[in-house]
Amino acid sequence: MTSTEQLKTYVDTWWSSVQDLLALLDDLSETDWDLATDLPGWDVRAIASHVAHLEGLTGGAPREEAEVPESAHITSPMGQFTEIGVLTRRDAAPASIIEEIRRYSAVRHDELLASPPEDPAAPAPGVFGAIGWSTGKLLRNRPLDVWMHEQDIRRATGRPGSLDTAGALHTADYLLEGVGFVLAKKAGGEPGSTVVVEVEGHAPYAFSVTKDGKGVPVADPVSTPTVTLSADRETYVLLAGGRASADPSKVTITGDTTLGTKIVENLNITP
Repeated sequence: MTSTEQLKTYVDTWWSSVQDLLALLDDLSETDWDLATDLPGWDVRAIASHVAHLEGLTGGAPREEAEVPESAHITSPMGQFTEIGVLTRRDAAPASIIEEIRRYSAVRHDELLASPPEDPAAPAPGVFGAIGWSTGKLLRNRPLDVWMHEQDIRRATGRPGSLDTAGALHTADYLLEGVGFVLAKKAGGEPGSTVVVEVEGHAPYAFSVTKDGKGVPVADPVSTPTVTLSADRETYVLLAGGRASADPSKVTITGDTTLGTKIVENLNITP
């Protein structure tokens, strides 16, 4: 697949994920919007507001400003930034938040169809480029963000589903790529140690620790890994996404159970 084709796949996956999210939001009752989610400090309204904020930024909306108070769930500059969209929409009607997502995502989609991106290394537009993101990074992150938040809302409102969509496959594969870092840096894997991660519906991912302590992918099949982790897609995504409802006991650990447990306990790779 060429870089241009890969970028188009990201765009298509993001667009289908946005449509899935909009269909879910249209189905919510007014009381659903006040339900707490897995994300500390955020209810369903906050998540939808966050998505509206980011889709607006990529779709040409004016940059928003808000005074972000100190709060236990805001622990980083990125957290302060994402809270802005929540604060500016706290009193907005659900219908207006939905319409905002629909309007600005459509504008952005039309732009991407009219002028398809070709260079993944080119600076991303607007504020994302200002913080150092490339076009490839932005286009790859948007379907992950949208699909993960669709799932947050589904769990909060008791509407399971959408686990086999393009967004689901994209997100799990994306998050699987971070296991090498977890193995080497967060779980303290020794040089030469290997992990194979088997997530239902995906090819196995294998990583090893180099002599200088880096976790790197292993291209060839690993016949006798130090540890093997097996899980269904939802369990893996919840753990790697740092969601409160994640259940580590649903991961099967084969081999070095001590190392495997450390990896599972430190699997959250989202900022």
